Amino acid sequence: MSSLAELEARVVAAEKLAQRAHDRGAVENVFSKYMHLHNHFMDEDIKPLWVKRGTPGIHAQYTNNGVYTEYDSVMAYHSGRPAPLGKLILHETTTPIIEVADDGETAQGYWLMAGVESGLTTAEQVGDVTGSGVGMPDSLYEDPSHNVDGRRVWAHWVWCQYALDFLKQDGEWKIWHFRCLETARAPYGENWITFAARNELMFNKDLAYFGKDGHPVFMPTPDKPAESIAYVYSPDRSRKLDVHLPSPYKTFKEVKEY
Repeated sequence: MSSLAELEARVVAAEKLAQRAHDRGAVENVFSKYMHLHNHFMDEDIKPLWVKRGTPGIHAQYTNNGVYTEYDSVMAYHSGRPAPLGKLILHETTTPIIEVADDGETAQGYWLMAGVESGLTTAEQVGDVTGSGVGMPDSLYEDPSHNVDGRRVWAHWVWCQYALDFLKQDGEWKIWHFRCLETARAPYGENWITFAARNELMFNKDLAYFGKDGHPVFMPTPDKPAESIAYVYSPDRSRKLDVHLPSPYKTFKEVKEY
């Protein structure tokens, strides 16, 4: 028969395991909630999912052009994003790897995302005939024969990786560090290989989203240059992991942050 001390140790171990399982589910719920809200343009409801103002180390990187390292610059991405008529964003996340630290204070998560992004654009938003750098290339849109009510259609397949660090604050899990790493993209009427061979302009312009009337809105100026980048699919290079996968750890000082 087990001694009382052994039974107590087993109870403590079981409670710790149950807490980590609970925390893992809570972390997954935070990111899933983020994505559902993002799909419905509910950015003001996304803001409370982040760590509170003044939390050291907050940062987000959405593209290869830079990192946002201040609370206000991170929140700027979630401010003023419209929900135009006819626009559809449907990002579906899958294949999560989530590791909660032994101390229960932080967690790391990694997801794949497959989705669609689409909407309608007025003619003046297409191309860059003036050299102003405002319009987006004609090749991002469907053929004019598919116009709807005189507006150009943009409809893209998109695939990304998401890598996040979470911090427990006041007993709740919050987003602390955020990485979106685009893997591939293609207009509905084209495959991703031929598109990848000529789409560098889109990424160089650092597009955030298409807003009202399909007007392209670009990312806010980042706080610092990117130290690591997403290796967006190209026919002239091999695939590799852009970031490490989460693995068991004791405290956050043992791992590389996302």
